[in-house]
Amino acid sequence: MADTPKTRTALCAALKQAPGPDADATRAAGARNGQLTKPPGALGRLEDLAIWYAGWRGDPQPQITRSQALVFAGNHGVVARGVSAFPAEVTAQMVANFQAGGAAINQLCKAAGAELSVHALDLDHPTEDFTQGPAMSEAGLMAAIATGWEAVNPEADLLITGEMGIGNTTSAAAIALALFGGDAGDWTGRGTGVDADGLAVKMKTVRDGLAANPGAAGDPLEALRCLGGRELAAMAGAIAHARLLRIPVILDGFICTTAAATLAQAVPGALDHTVAGHASAEQAHGRLLAALGKEPLLALDMRLGEGSGAALAIQILKAALACHSGMATFAEAGVAAG
Repeated sequence: MADTPKTRTALCAALKQAPGPDADATRAAGARNGQLTKPPGALGRLEDLAIWYAGWRGDPQPQITRSQALVFAGNHGVVARGVSAFPAEVTAQMVANFQAGGAAINQLCKAAGAELSVHALDLDHPTEDFTQGPAMSEAGLMAAIATGWEAVNPEADLLITGEMGIGNTTSAAAIALALFGGDAGDWTGRGTGVDADGLAVKMKTVRDGLAANPGAAGDPLEALRCLGGRELAAMAGAIAHARLLRIPVILDGFICTTAAATLAQAVPGALDHTVAGHASAEQAHGRLLAALGKEPLLALDMRLGEGSGAALAIQILKAALACHSGMATFAEAGVAAG
């Protein structure tokens, strides 16, 4: 396990020095794909997924046997602005539901064979209201990143991250606006289901957050500190550590992708080990994926969070590898290659 970074500078330095995919394994996987008993390209994106995964794992004929799902929970001071249809107490209540095995993510992880753990980050002390200044101190940001970093199992061969935090679509919208510009309306959606008046409050809150934290627009990790939440920072920490460990990651929805985007904007290539699991129904997610150059595997109008879309997509990646690693070659099957 790589040492936990103590500063933003150390985090960026680690990402800049992180290894890429294994070129020999990528070539060998591509060669194997060309010999399998199917017409060239007949399995579409499944072929690309298998070769991508093989390169990151350094194995031309890999399987997924130890997938890990991490759900992080945090509370947001900005909820006091009326940005959510649910009260902040729901965060802790849902954490208890996760721990009892009663949430959607529990069922989807069970179906996919993923080991799930839940990490609540100081729920009794919400982040600060970012319309009045930074949501987190520097120490608070790095502590949350460390929680995510240290939660990654180095023996895992696939990672997904999810979140729970009332108010976190507002936080994610503010970060996305800081990273990619535009207007608050481009990035702000209905989240848990706010009405038109609630949506207007969210957009104003996002604008006020940028006005109160002008440094966020020019610095991705400053945006995470000033406008984010502990659960977003923890997801970023986990995704960053997976990059150093060459563990492929399936990204979840808008909030997870926003957290990951802070890494991509800070260090080019920081998300090369990731694929987008799905396109969320949250209206800005497609725009965010396009900005990152990520094409989703699924589009099922999901908007639950928790890592649910990514957990479902595990089974797509497993299917890709089952075909790649388990199919016979033309020579093995005694089939004429044509």
